[in-house]
Amino acid sequence: MALDKNMLDELILLSKFPDSSMYQGLKLHKDADPTMVAAADRLFEKGITDSRDGGYLTDLGIDIREHLDKLSLALK
Repeated sequence: MALDKNMLDELILLSKFPDSSMYQGLKLHKDADPTMVAAADRLFEKGITDSRDGGYLTDLGIDIREHLDKLSLALK
């Protein structure tokens, strides 16, 4: 499976969510990079976050973030 630019942007944004506590979220401001704003919107549409501007990870988002951590460790 090839990763396209949108997927990579979404993974980059997911990696910015705090991993020390699931009670911490992420807020994208209006002057944020447009590619990250679009990625945040897509993550919301997919049910991975609870807000279009970041917010908190849903249960699905938490699972994906954990897999992303494992993948990152494996590739280092």
